[in-house]
Amino acid sequence: MSAANKAIDRVGFVGFGEAGYHIAKGLRGAGLQQTYGYDIDSSERLRGRARESGTELVESNAALAQACVVVFSAVTADQALNAAEQTAPYLTPRHIYCDVNSVSPRVKQEVARAVSRNGARFVESAMMAPVPPHAHKVPMLLGGEAAPEFVEIMRPFGMRMEVVATDQIGRAAAVKMFRSIVYKGLEALLFECVLGASHYGAEPRVFASLNESFPGIDFQKLADYMIGRVAVHGERRAREMEEVAATLRELGIEPMMAEATVRRMDWAADLDLKAHFGGEFPKTYKEVLDVIAADEPAVK
Repeated sequence: MSAANKAIDRVGFVGFGEAGYHIAKGLRGAGLQQTYGYDIDSSERLRGRARESGTELVESNAALAQACVVVFSAVTADQALNAAEQTAPYLTPRHIYCDVNSVSPRVKQEVARAVSRNGARFVESAMMAPVPPHAHKVPMLLGGEAAPEFVEIMRPFGMRMEVVATDQIGRAAAVKMFRSIVYKGLEALLFECVLGASHYGAEPRVFASLNESFPGIDFQKLADYMIGRVAVHGERRAREMEEVAATLRELGIEPMMAEATVRRMDWAADLDLKAHFGGEFPKTYKEVLDVIAADEPAVK
């Protein structure tokens, strides 16, 4: 009997960081009876998030697969394939494994091959917006033969999903990946812009000029939002852009802009701004600049 013919009352998460926590919490709020999580992190912060979301932490990939039919992979981009290979031996034809990680089309394909060795069904997912504040309702593009079945299983919980391919793994990832060239590139550009403009108090006029050139966009609000995201998630975003750069190289395209974005993201991560803000997003870009200015001798 397929998973679609069963009442789904539980799902599992390989990786229980920010994405796993918020999706699990949202699903529980939408009526899902139980969520399970497995993570190599055993910190009190993670255990606290598990308690808050009503998620039971298990001790192994095997225990997770035994408890759940639907398994989400929500690890860091560089661990997506490792997570799949470590979980795959415990997956059977009854399982659907949905990879929501921000990785390249090639990695999604490698994950699919690992997951399907024992007959489990694979669904690639590309999350097209930040998980918070959307939680489980974050817009997702899906791919894979099992994607329509996955939609039917999860639709009762209000998830926002669109199937972009059933005959191909990688298209959903490609949409997100090549969008990131613009999106994360803009984050890096705005950060670099205010770093320079702030020395002359020029930001208000820079933003006003940009607003005039691009009607409908409030560039100061955009800078507040985007620079805050870089401050907290610069490390993860840099690794995601490395995936973009690697994919461009595979296509014979020199990743000039993608690599520049990686440099600026890594620069921000090296400042350890995430620790300063306690993992919470600053409200304005000026808060970020103030922290950098206070540590000016260490900033190169």
